[in-house]
Amino acid sequence: MARRGDGSLSTRYWVAAVQAEAYAGLGDLSACERALDEAEKVTGLSGAAHNGGWLRFDGSRLAEERGARYLQLGRLDLAEKALSSALSQDILASGQSFRRRGAVLTDLAAIGARRQDPDQVLAYGGEALRLAHTTSSGYVAHKLQGLRTDLGPLSRDARVAELGAEIDALCTT
Repeated sequence: MARRGDGSLSTRYWVAAVQAEAYAGLGDLSACERALDEAEKVTGLSGAAHNGGWLRFDGSRLAEERGARYLQLGRLDLAEKALSSALSQDILASGQSFRRRGAVLTDLAAIGARRQDPDQVLAYGGEALRLAHTTSSGYVAHKLQGLRTDLGPLSRDARVAELGAEIDALCTT
């Protein structure tokens, strides 16, 4: 049974989340999913699920992590499901964390780019761009710059080209 606030357990689950990212980078879906499932166990800890120090891994970002890893692996269906779930979480839906919301929106736009769906790119990318302007978040701007490189052939669509130009302008200011 997990002890209340056991920092060593939350660290173990954080390590599993980091391993999931490494496995995704290697293209190993099953190992990535096993690591994500292990990281998910942090939600079963009672009380404060972190050690109170620099590492505050409590599992609140796991849907975002899962979505990002699936996107990295090219599993767009799974990524979209996880990212949509993350977007509906209270902290992201209510706008308490603009940086995290912007990252999720950018990942959802990247899914649209890979599917060659300009409407999805514009909907999510446009909202992420507005957040980046409103908050002056360098992190969201960096994520959007990554999206910019994914636009490729979609840039023939005038609306997508305009979004790309706005991202470029954001990243050069």
